[in-house]
Amino acid sequence: MTFVNEKKNVVRKQHPYLHGNFAPIHRTQPLTPCIYTGVIPKELAGGEYVRNGGNPVTNEELGRDAHWFDGDGMLSGVAFRRAEDGSAHPYFVNQYILTDTYLSSISTPSLRLPILPSIATLVNPASTLLTIILRIFRTIFLVVLSNLPGSAKAIKKISVANTSVLYHDGRALATCESGPPMRISLPGLETVGWYDGIRAEGEPITDTKSGEVFGGSGLIGFMKEWTTAHPRIDPITNELILFHSTFITPFVHYSIIPSTHHNNSPNKLPRLVNATVPGVKSAKMMHDFGVSLSHTIIMDLPLSLDPMNLARNEPVVSYDPSGISRFGVFPRWKPEHIRWFETNACCIFHTANSWDETTTNTSTQIEETISVNMLACRLTSASLVFSAGDVAAPIPKDNAMTAPIEEEQCRLYYYRFPLTDSENSISHQFALSSIPFEFPSIRESLSMTKAQYVYGCSVSDGTFGAALGRAVKIDSLVKVDVLALIARGKETNQTPITGCVDIRTVTEILASNDANDPIKIFKLPQGFYAQESRFVPRENGKTEDDGWLLSYVFDEAQLDEHNVAGPQAKSELWVIDARDMKTVVCKIHLPQRVPYGLHGAWFSEKEIENQRPIETIRHLPLKKKNVSHESIWMHSWMSMRMWLLEKIG
Repeated sequence: MTFVNEKKNVVRKQHPYLHGNFAPIHRTQPLTPCIYTGVIPKELAGGEYVRNGGNPVTNEELGRDAHWFDGDGMLSGVAFRRAEDGSAHPYFVNQYILTDTYLSSISTPSLRLPILPSIATLVNPASTLLTIILRIFRTIFLVVLSNLPGSAKAIKKISVANTSVLYHDGRALATCESGPPMRISLPGLETVGWYDGIRAEGEPITDTKSGEVFGGSGLIGFMKEWTTAHPRIDPITNELILFHSTFITPFVHYSIIPSTHHNNSPNKLPRLVNATVPGVKSAKMMHDFGVSLSHTIIMDLPLSLDPMNLARNEPVVSYDPSGISRFGVFPRWKPEHIRWFETNACCIFHTANSWDETTTNTSTQIEETISVNMLACRLTSASLVFSAGDVAAPIPKDNAMTAPIEEEQCRLYYYRFPLTDSENSISHQFALSSIPFEFPSIRESLSMTKAQYVYGCSVSDGTFGAALGRAVKIDSLVKVDVLALIARGKETNQTPITGCVDIRTVTEILASNDANDPIKIFKLPQGFYAQESRFVPRENGKTEDDGWLLSYVFDEAQLDEHNVAGPQAKSELWVIDARDMKTVVCKIHLPQRVPYGLHGAWFSEKEIENQRPIETIRHLPLKKKNVSHESIWMHSWMSMRMWLLEKIG
């Protein structure tokens, strides 16, 4: 057990995302055995559940600008070791991801604020131009300083790798869109190194692999390598599909990485790296995208992430409710053939699934795609971006609106993009349910196909765009039969954009006794809150939903009267029967709490066993020793350096 920068904080005004179970925890644990109640499904044996999230190591100034999406990446996992009799024994582990910024931060104790400016500063309409410029120049100064003599770690990449995790081609990867993926090692969650599309730092160097890396070469390559936090894995071809969004024209690039680990084919598999996606005219906050078996969907929404906004007297991150949402659909390997579909302004941070609708050409007998379908969590505003930073969202100007303002909501939406029509027009766009719905997931083996069920998170009181001073807390896990609701929506000819198939509330759905209800909700006990869930299928299951949902759960009765979680507060990992959405088959009692975070993944026993070889891993910097023979110039420089850090910290 280790403690990193465990210091007593002076409590000021409570930031909703820095207190309670949102507060960071700096205690890290190696693989530690856990007690449990119930029965652990045999399918979990040998696998590991891992969840990523921001956990700021520099957390002295609790009154600072802060955002839920800020913070150094921390992985929290439960590994289920397989015993000789085939049973599973749970072990908890959590580790910081040793990014460049994290290693630089912990070796600079004089820092009072994180190295990177908070997203809250960038989105706040009240932030002055001078404030934003000073925060950005502070970051640039610290990055440059880290590359000069006397630094424990040079900052080459600014990503905090705090958003999601995935597995591709023998590598577990942690992601965040401000940099390339970072490889981690399972099950201990050690940090290996940055992945460039060919190999990860820390892997053995071979002469057989060559090609273009993410971002390419050149001075701006470090920015062009910024990668979506939500790459997609084709469950059939095992290709990794991802995009790179930057501030620089042409703004979006696109890559496809084949699976080569344990591939004995003599033929070289095709790669597509840094291909331009045409048609995006400005820098945007692009978090996710849609991928079917044959097509890709890029979302160009009116949510900008552009330093040039400062010249227009706007925040770096700005939402235009009078703008349009554009969906660019193109064949997987041909981004130059993109077709743009337009609709009303909205925000989408997560897509749930995408699939092709095909037909067989009677003359050629070749299967052709006639439309691409997508399910996504559609927000009617950017309120979540602001509330997650405890910032009041700007009020839209009435004279700037070209369409009626929709009520605040975040719903699971269905989109259909026809490809056979001469005009680019969305044929269907409506909500499947009126309940708040976010953090979607599906059975991974059915990704990019017409899956029946989508799982997600909901709140019984409020929306995901929480009110100012409040934080989003998930008290309901949801399973939606999307195919049933899509069919019903088409039959009832739902109104485009504003239509909604099922208008029941969470309470009304919970009261339903219909065994075939297309929406089922697992409501947590009062005061308990969950996190994003992940589906693990039952071996030889008979239905798509035959399996379990895994989610970290925290009982807020453990918080004191000041909304502080003490050192004895603990979380649990719940294993829920996905068929009935009622039965908790097992609870893993963890040795400490897991702060509310972002996205996770289930890694199978086979994936863990088939990881690529690792030569080195990243380590915490060694404590500096006093050097008696240090030159007078070096001594003077170090004194100046310490003075600068004290002033700018």
